[in-house]
Amino acid sequence: MKKLGFGMMRLPLLNDLDQTSVDEKQVCEMVDAFIANGFTYFDTAYMYHNHESEKVVKRCLVERHQRDEYTLASKLPSMFLTCEEDNAKFFNEQLEKCGVTFFDYYLLHNLNVANYEKVEKYNSFAFCKRMVEEGKIKHLGFSFHGLAKDLAKILEKHHNDIEFVQLQINYVDWENPNVESRLCYETVRKYGKKVVIMEPVKGGALANLPDEANKVLMEHDDTKSIPSYAIRFAASLDGVMVVLSGMSNMAQLQDNMSYMKDFVPLTSTEFNMLLGLVDVINEANKIACTACNYCTEKCPKHICIPDYFKIYNKARSHMGRSYNSFKPEYEKLSANHGLASDCINCKQCEKMCPQHLPITKYLKDVAIAFEDKK
Repeated sequence: MKKLGFGMMRLPLLNDLDQTSVDEKQVCEMVDAFIANGFTYFDTAYMYHNHESEKVVKRCLVERHQRDEYTLASKLPSMFLTCEEDNAKFFNEQLEKCGVTFFDYYLLHNLNVANYEKVEKYNSFAFCKRMVEEGKIKHLGFSFHGLAKDLAKILEKHHNDIEFVQLQINYVDWENPNVESRLCYETVRKYGKKVVIMEPVKGGALANLPDEANKVLMEHDDTKSIPSYAIRFAASLDGVMVVLSGMSNMAQLQDNMSYMKDFVPLTSTEFNMLLGLVDVINEANKIACTACNYCTEKCPKHICIPDYFKIYNKARSHMGRSYNSFKPEYEKLSANHGLASDCINCKQCEKMCPQHLPITKYLKDVAIAFEDKK
């Protein structure tokens, strides 16, 4: 299996303000090109695109291609479980939404501390093992956002139940104490499990670097795209089964396929060069948001949190440009969404955030930067 996976969580949109307005014509073209170039792994989940991603998968992939042309991954939404019966309810709904009779890969989704407590309480591992026995799951794993010590506890108890773990790994988070990419990776490999990598480009942050970092990579080799370094960093690690990329248009897909079709690992020089850029990138991208949109799920004020954070980071990363230069972009978004200053500090967003960001604090920074009221 080729190491590039198609993440169906940042699909092209007809309306940037509506996550459900997926441009299915373009998605169909992207799916066809992906399969035509020998790639097979598609990844979706219950909550992606405001619960519409699995339906898009059915229409754009499943109904248009033979079942042996692709492998499909989805995830049990652990964050929404309320009782043991929910395991079967969600799983059967997902099979129907995707239009398949089995999942090639199925994961217990986002097993942070709180969600792991839920899946233990509601016997989700046992349910998924029964689905494996019934042939409705071919390969079982889980995705994880958290610290290595908590990951070790899960693996110690369930390493015989699963085959792989999905982790957030990229060169900026490799030594990040809040993410612990390296330590989590090493923990999974200690138990002999394969790794699926998510967020290799950190929600697009590593595709749009600050000027200083961009200059270093271009001077090293101006024939390679900026995102290629991030994806190759992840794919170069031992034991990596597939690297997921949430591709949002045909250009991104074509770029990713160009260097992953015949994958060449990073050299040690390139590996160290990327790690040497971390401080520069972190300084520009103050808010380490990956735009997963989990935080917007329950926001009572309908604040488009990731979009505001993206504008804020862009303003910081462009030398010589003030926040005022990006204010029109903020105002366009806020015309249809809550202002950053509308936040009521309920912290529902922070409970959902896989990055464990102090979102309410950052929203105050955004409001100061872009709103007239200080």
